[in-house]
Amino acid sequence: MEKFTLEIIQDALVAAGDEMFKTLERTSMSPIIYESLDYAVGITDTKGELLAQGNGVTAFLAALDAVVKSTLEKFKGENTLKEGDIVIANTPYSGGGTHLSDVSIIYPVFYKKELIAFTVNKAHWTELGGTFPGSVSTVATEIYQEGLHFPFIKVKLEGVFNHAILDLIKANVRLPESTLGDLHAGIAAAEVGAKRVVSIIEKYGLETYKKATEDFLNYGERMAIEALKTIPNGVYEGESAIEDNGFGEGPFPIKAKITVTDTEFIADFNGSHPQVKGATNLSFSGLVTGCRSLFKAITTPQMDANGGSFRPMKVLCEPGTIVSAEAPSAVSVYYEVLITSIDLIWKILAPLIPDKLPAGHLRSVCATFISGIHQDTKQFYIQAEPLAGGWGASATHDGNRGQLSCGSGESYNIPIEIREMRYGIQVEQYAFHNEGGGYGEFQGGNGQYLDYKIVSNGAHVTAAFLGEKTKTWGMNGGYDGSYNYFKIIRKNGEETRHNLGTNIALEKGDIVRCVTATGGGYGKPADRPKDYVALDVKNGYISKSEAKEFYNV
Repeated sequence: MEKFTLEIIQDALVAAGDEMFKTLERTSMSPIIYESLDYAVGITDTKGELLAQGNGVTAFLAALDAVVKSTLEKFKGENTLKEGDIVIANTPYSGGGTHLSDVSIIYPVFYKKELIAFTVNKAHWTELGGTFPGSVSTVATEIYQEGLHFPFIKVKLEGVFNHAILDLIKANVRLPESTLGDLHAGIAAAEVGAKRVVSIIEKYGLETYKKATEDFLNYGERMAIEALKTIPNGVYEGESAIEDNGFGEGPFPIKAKITVTDTEFIADFNGSHPQVKGATNLSFSGLVTGCRSLFKAITTPQMDANGGSFRPMKVLCEPGTIVSAEAPSAVSVYYEVLITSIDLIWKILAPLIPDKLPAGHLRSVCATFISGIHQDTKQFYIQAEPLAGGWGASATHDGNRGQLSCGSGESYNIPIEIREMRYGIQVEQYAFHNEGGGYGEFQGGNGQYLDYKIVSNGAHVTAAFLGEKTKTWGMNGGYDGSYNYFKIIRKNGEETRHNLGTNIALEKGDIVRCVTATGGGYGKPADRPKDYVALDVKNGYISKSEAKEFYNV
């Protein structure tokens, strides 16, 4: 069999993933999907091994193959999947789980009555019911408060919609039109992928297709192992913490022991704090996706996502910890724990491979959920989006400014014009701040100010900004960066500062000021060229007094 043919099939699968990605972007109804790209799409083999994936968010890197494997566990024997079936799932505690807002569409692909693949996508639905708008709460104590739960159920049976499920969704969410629209968009994307897989098989034959997928997975494994050989062997340990659980309790330690050999990468989180009261819990499935994100960054960052490339990686943790939470723990702000877990491995390994990993970044999604009645349309709205901040400097360049966190990946912020048109808010300020920190031979990227002015009465904000008490970390003599937090600035001038907050009442004229952290610096500030410092002052990245105090310029 010609190697060229196998590579063409592999490239065709990647192209099919790209087409699925664009389909979901173009057909969804929620800005967090079509603007922020808070979703991922993929194709797996019949065992759930990942063949191709298109990512908006890094946090779904382990989600798609795992959710297929859990689907296969449920639907087997006499209850096996049939052609035309479509499964939806958002279970946080099993395969692919993150939080309830992230809903997976699992589509079994058949060719001449034989199951030959799965197409799958996972997207953040803005509204899924629950106690508070946006289905996110920093004070939830159990999952039942966080929204609708789909425990791997068929939304289509042999091509026929289960309208009872659609009616159930419609009756239990605050934005039924857009929520059901996002469901249909996910199905459309999965159908497009399925057609492309069948067309590849029709062109090259089923046996050739199977050989190509096997070859592709083995190639991914070989590439990851080759990359592992460039990382010093050893056992490395570190500890981080979740500052708060939403009830003023904490900090809660997270421990990691990383073992690196020429053929294996083991991330052991045993000894981390037990799962907590509150929503700052992460399921084991979510922990795996966090570890995959970092593992891919240091092994195969230029390669298309592929299940084989993760074979050398193992994740260990006993059940029931803050990074392996079990039912019925609340998990709606899981992403803050996910990022802390990534950041911990990052900080442990960065001194060993400074050519691959920079200093610490904003370490928070800084997600904000603002809801209310639109001043013009009188319709209920929910704005949900991640925010951008500063990344850490590296051994060769300054940290990036205005980038989303490592958990958000290739997703985007929502344009100001969309925000102001769709929601009852006005953007008063969107700028890089200078709250200090990140000084070094290479300067950490500046964080940002984003001010939302509320222009209609009866609005509320829910947000999670961990890092309000913990600065981003510097490297090799570089200074630590700054903090994440948000403020409520009342129209009478009163201010309150928060890290976690749920459904805080807002009035017309109030401002929600979101502050994201500056990244850590790299190297000693004394080694930074004076003309670079002068340019930093000119650009407003640092002040004249900081230039004198930290750079002696």
